[in-house]
Amino acid sequence: MSRLIRSSIVGAAIAAVLAGSPVAAADLAVAPAGAAPVAVPATQGRAFVAAANPLAVEAGLDVLRQGGSAVDAAVAIQAMLGLVEPQSSGIAGGAFLMHYDAATGQATAWNGRETAPAGATPGMFLDADGKPLKRADAVASGRATGVPGVLAMLAQVQKLHGKLAWSRLFETTARTAQDGFVVTPRMANMIERYAATPKAPDAKAYFARPDGSPLQTGDILKNPAYAAVLRRIAAEGVSAFYAGPVAEKIVARTRAEPYGGSMTLADIAGYRPEQIGALCRPYRVYVLCAPAPPASGVGLLELMGLLERTDIATRGPSDPQAWYLFAEASRVMYADRDRYVGDPHFVTVPVQGLLETRYLDERAALVGERAGPPPQAGKPAGAKMVGADATREPAGTTHFVVVDGDGDVVSMTTTVESYFGTGRMVEGFFLNNQLTDFSFSPTEKDGAPAANAVAGGKRPRSSMTPVIIFGKDGRFVGAIGSPGGNAIPAYVAKTLVGVLDWKMPMQAAMDLPNLVARGADFNGEAHKFSPEILEGLRARGIEVKRGAGEESGLHGVMVEGGAFVGGADSRREGVVRTLETGKR
Repeated sequence: MSRLIRSSIVGAAIAAVLAGSPVAAADLAVAPAGAAPVAVPATQGRAFVAAANPLAVEAGLDVLRQGGSAVDAAVAIQAMLGLVEPQSSGIAGGAFLMHYDAATGQATAWNGRETAPAGATPGMFLDADGKPLKRADAVASGRATGVPGVLAMLAQVQKLHGKLAWSRLFETTARTAQDGFVVTPRMANMIERYAATPKAPDAKAYFARPDGSPLQTGDILKNPAYAAVLRRIAAEGVSAFYAGPVAEKIVARTRAEPYGGSMTLADIAGYRPEQIGALCRPYRVYVLCAPAPPASGVGLLELMGLLERTDIATRGPSDPQAWYLFAEASRVMYADRDRYVGDPHFVTVPVQGLLETRYLDERAALVGERAGPPPQAGKPAGAKMVGADATREPAGTTHFVVVDGDGDVVSMTTTVESYFGTGRMVEGFFLNNQLTDFSFSPTEKDGAPAANAVAGGKRPRSSMTPVIIFGKDGRFVGAIGSPGGNAIPAYVAKTLVGVLDWKMPMQAAMDLPNLVARGADFNGEAHKFSPEILEGLRARGIEVKRGAGEESGLHGVMVEGGAFVGGADSRREGVVRTLETGKR
């Protein structure tokens, strides 16, 4: 299917939304697709960056000031985040990226998810007795590291959409690493909680003061090794990372005990990013586009489709019924997402079936007047027999959004999995522990295989869901995403409801309390809900318990009246900045 045809498919979907006509899932693209080409946006000449650390935002703006594209800025932002927010992402991690090309109207999705080494086996996270390893042991092990994907993905997208030379995208971060930067309160907290431990000797040494105590807020942290490796990557390209001494050190560190892995130089050299399906579906008078599996765009779109079949839009954030509807629709979505989503190269993922109109009608009917037992996974068209899932996603992810002066957009979620990954370091950067995103148990009790079981060359399922939003006329109107492990679809959906349904500013929608309903659990920011909402939920069978794993780190933007109205999650240390680029 050509890109032109894909564009017309999504353009037809937008037209159908305008006309009030239903759009069947089969009428919408699962291959890379985007909104139909439109006129130059009103924001041309103005750029926007939102990310989880001010230094990362400034690195992106510096590239944009030089005339770089949104993708150029994304490379610089990722490099800086790996230095100043290493608990969340890094150049040895993975990512999913949504890109919008304003000139062609194309929205495309990119998969930079890590892959399991060829030698990985379904039972690699089982002990000698066939029982799953303790999570604390697994996440710090050499077996946990997947072949890094984010740098290869960024290099591929930058070849297509970059304007500056690759060599110009790393120096701001290299200089910051060499000269040092100030440890922030959030980093200091993460160091104390996760890095200054005997199970993470590399991290403990890196974050130690001269007397051996962990770094504190306000201390200066230098990383000359990271500066050197970034300058090599800038000068030689990504081959400096995927071959030679850097790759050799990655392999050696992952093979070290305890629980050494099977990664080889051939695994690293053979990594290839993928341009994957950008799933685009209508939501009221909008069209939401997110990446296909192994990302969880299909889960987010199912959740939004379920919510569209309720009256949540006529309610508001002070109405307990609105939160009840959100919770129950979330439970239905997670039951399906957890059962069926995996790497489509290895398992059949019923994407079309999960988003088909009749199926959404059936699943929405499960939302009754009172919360009951956890809903079971449905049986969408195209679904294969798979076992119940035992995946637990640790925390350690971030998200950023960039819009350049031409109107091109990047919405990217990037991760090293647990905080500081495995805690093992090479050349100043942390190794991911992404393979713990696989189900530790490869089969269910009845022997049915889990869709997200480990296999050599396979990418683990991801909850990452970067989103690009189009308006009823096909124009770009917004972008959003968040970290949060399994909670990501809920965090993003909550904010979309706030912005699109309740007409709240992006920042206010992000600041709404988080509620993550999955299975029998109703977790979230119970302390932020009013007593009236908590009591209303309790009357409907929902007791909100404080805590839901990794906190959100939402970053996003909406175009309103020709201006950017953005938001940076107050739960982290991010900021929003705009820039006059001079392009008109």
